[in-house]
Amino acid sequence: MSAGSPPGAGPGALRTMLEARSVAVVGASARPGSFGHRMVSEVSKSRAGLEIHLVNPRYDEVLGISCVASLADVPAPVDLVLLGVSDAGLERQLEHSAARGDAGAVIFGMVHDTDPGGGAPLRTRLTATAQAAGMSLCGGGCMGFVNLVHGLRAVGYVEPDPLPRGPVALVSHSGSAFSALLRTHRRIGFTLAVSSGQELVTSAADYLDYALDLPGTRVVALLLEALRAPDSLRGALARAAAADVPVVALTVGGSPRGRTLVRAHSGALAGEDGAWEALFDAYGVVRVSDLDEMVDTLELFTADLRAPTTSASGGIATVHDSGAERALVADVAHGLGVPFAALSESTTEGLARRLDPGLEPTNPLDLWGTGEDAEEVFAGALIALGGDADVAAVALCVDLVPEFDDDDSYVAAALGARRTVDKPLVVLSNVHNALDQNAAGFLRDAGIPVLEGTRTGLLALRHLLEYRDARNRPPLAPAVPDDERRHRWEQRLAEAPLSGPEAFALLEDYGITTTPVIGVTDREGAVAAGRRLGFPIVLKTDEPGIDHKSEVGGVVLGLGNDAAVGDAYDDLARRLGPRAVVCATVAPGVELALGVVSDPDLGPLVVVGAGGSLVEVLRDRAVALPPVDVHRARAMLDRLGVRAVLGGVRGAPACDMEAVARAVVAGSILASELGGRLDALDVNPLMCGAHGAIAVDVLVVARPA
Repeated sequence: MSAGSPPGAGPGALRTMLEARSVAVVGASARPGSFGHRMVSEVSKSRAGLEIHLVNPRYDEVLGISCVASLADVPAPVDLVLLGVSDAGLERQLEHSAARGDAGAVIFGMVHDTDPGGGAPLRTRLTATAQAAGMSLCGGGCMGFVNLVHGLRAVGYVEPDPLPRGPVALVSHSGSAFSALLRTHRRIGFTLAVSSGQELVTSAADYLDYALDLPGTRVVALLLEALRAPDSLRGALARAAAADVPVVALTVGGSPRGRTLVRAHSGALAGEDGAWEALFDAYGVVRVSDLDEMVDTLELFTADLRAPTTSASGGIATVHDSGAERALVADVAHGLGVPFAALSESTTEGLARRLDPGLEPTNPLDLWGTGEDAEEVFAGALIALGGDADVAAVALCVDLVPEFDDDDSYVAAALGARRTVDKPLVVLSNVHNALDQNAAGFLRDAGIPVLEGTRTGLLALRHLLEYRDARNRPPLAPAVPDDERRHRWEQRLAEAPLSGPEAFALLEDYGITTTPVIGVTDREGAVAAGRRLGFPIVLKTDEPGIDHKSEVGGVVLGLGNDAAVGDAYDDLARRLGPRAVVCATVAPGVELALGVVSDPDLGPLVVVGAGGSLVEVLRDRAVALPPVDVHRARAMLDRLGVRAVLGGVRGAPACDMEAVARAVVAGSILASELGGRLDALDVNPLMCGAHGAIAVDVLVVARPA
């Protein structure tokens, strides 16, 4: 658990708060439009039979509910306190609530110290007060929460009434996004919606864990600004994956917990976002990049998708009424990496019999010819595509604009196809602001998702395939740790920085093939090492504190005889110092970077990406939590832009991908065993070719004892 992210209260207090039957509203107001008035109005709309106590010394009643002067006048502890007071009065009110034994509270204010006076910040004091009393806290700086399963509204802002009930559990650090998602015109309903704010005590992981026990939760939506309570979040995400509950996550602002030492290329390569990537990949979390993409994805995942994993592989099939828009979708899909299914011969033959002359039975499919019998033609094509074994999902890609002649052929075609197609069937509109909302609502009421945008709709379909693939991953079989090896290297790393030969020996001990190296400290030793390894050789400085040798002129390539080695050594020794390593020359190949980075919350991360001197410029990488098996290593490599080059281009032979994957697995084993003793480890380059994968250079940054 990260520093500054305190553990939440026990699950009993959280459940009591979220299912409250007695509520005290501190700061209740009779003044219309005030925050206190909104709190009372909203909680009064709760469908549950609530015992409501209002607190404000200026009123006898608000909205017909009696009001008392202070919390002390509320006769017994309550399940939930809504604190609609200024930061100046917040601490005193929370202390009263804690002393009474109230189970939980919502803090709406931003909890900002105007004058901390040299003591602990207000947020820290509030956290300590709540934790000492075993209270749950929602906020500060939040909008509150709504529990639709238990009929409780605990918000300080006016939200739709009634809110749509459905399968989504939403937890958002952003209050504005919380309100936007509750007010969307989509057919997205909720079991629980929480604006968690600063999470002084109760974290997103706590809400997620609770939501998974709510009847009806089938999808989780997370909007996160920071990685808090990482151990609890990992546990909750593991529960969701085991229960086959998709988690759709949007992170904003970069991960403030993903910081790594800049000494290592792998740390810079992972970046601030690497922790999120590794965490979500480990648990099959669907990651989106903006709110429009989130809404399209949620609509798709919450619809009646029939059999979303019927096809264990394959891609999408799309049907169009425009050749130009078909090309547009194909272009965008290619850029986004959305695969189209390869149609069988029988499917193409069946489609050909339905098409007007001049149209080709391909995927994506343009059906518009004369426009005659559009409903029958489009429905038949959707059904034919849905029956193809390689098609995982079918999309009718039409703009669904208002039809001034009242033609409803597209809606009718989609409804007709849905009765037969047993795979996900959606309508995708390319122009969301021209969408006929009446037609879209009719389709949505029938369980057909309407995705509003070329890019976001295709991404939603890609996420459906990604979730299918994550579900179909073989179970992870972690390697059995070698305790003797781990103990030996832990001791060595604690003593002093590794020399160059020792760093290569570390890699070899964990199964990563390395170029042969010999450490030297004088000219004669360098020449002798060159003869032993065989010319041409590479000479590198091995002086402590020089992490990136090429940046200081500390690497000399292609030394072909004794004199060349001797002269090069003399130059290195004069400029940088006497310690050096002589390395055998490795056959050219594709340069990758393989590394281990220590994240302060998640621990060691494995990073693989395009390597060489431009490693930090290209920023082409994949990040994962160890352990990584061969299947996951292959998936990491497939995510890289350099993957096509690994497959062989312009006459170059393909790399031995199994050897490359084994090197990634070996790096993950090293991370699992020694991650606690490493701040970072860089293998750059890992030279990959038909000969295998060979570590040419390595940097080890041990964690100070």
